[in-house]
Amino acid sequence: MGTLQSSGPVPGPRVVWTVALGLAALIVPAWTYLIVMAWGMVHMDVGMGMLLMPRMTGWQATDLALVFLMWVVMMAAMMLPSVVPMVRAFRSVAARSRAGSSPGSLAAFIAGYLALWTGFSAVATLLQWVWLEAEWITPMMAVRSPVAGAALLLAAGLYQFTPLKDVCLGRCRSPLGFLLSAWRPGLAGAWMLGLRHGAWCTGCCWMLMALLFVFGVMNVAWIVALTAFVVLEKSWPARWGGGRAVSRLAGAALVAWAGVLLLGAAGAPGAA
Repeated sequence: MGTLQSSGPVPGPRVVWTVALGLAALIVPAWTYLIVMAWGMVHMDVGMGMLLMPRMTGWQATDLALVFLMWVVMMAAMMLPSVVPMVRAFRSVAARSRAGSSPGSLAAFIAGYLALWTGFSAVATLLQWVWLEAEWITPMMAVRSPVAGAALLLAAGLYQFTPLKDVCLGRCRSPLGFLLSAWRPGLAGAWMLGLRHGAWCTGCCWMLMALLFVFGVMNVAWIVALTAFVVLEKSWPARWGGGRAVSRLAGAALVAWAGVLLLGAAGAPGAA
């Protein structure tokens, strides 16, 4: 592990703007892609929609590749806004460290972070394929059964109360503490730091991402809501209860929502 040694000034406004523009160069195209994808699902008769979307059934290699790309871009669009404080802290610490300011270290950190979510995207793609073949989800990428949707909501809600969620969220909410305890110099060190932070972030948010199947993976309103919640959970002021309070409140709401869906399913015509 590298030793931090202060050797430079605090990054000035120019550096801050450079970091902001660099992240925007990743986030804006990702969200643009998602919006075009969502539009394509509604307008499958238009050439653009057909080029972007997989087939409804009987996926082949091209369809798997399209869905994998969709998940990768969606994870980048949803998670990068929440990692802004960590990126700013990384840039600040790297600028002060004699052993940590190699060119490209910030890009290596972000690449390492996104690598974890790329792995998550591969798993999500395979699960979506299996569920589609089993007819558990619709071609529009939403669960068919209200009971299945309630089960996902319940699982995500209960996860918000687990010790693992608390630990992972705590690491995500403490950028400087994480960096000072795990700092490694150079490009390889930045990559490993990105991987480690990506692992904590995945542990914090993976069940929330599973909720995308409740109302449709490409439901833009649902994607925006989940993205906003992830940012809120990681940045809610400690004096107002911090992320743990937000996490617990959301968990209770998800469990209650699951109960409402189950009651609705039980009262539906034809229910056993």
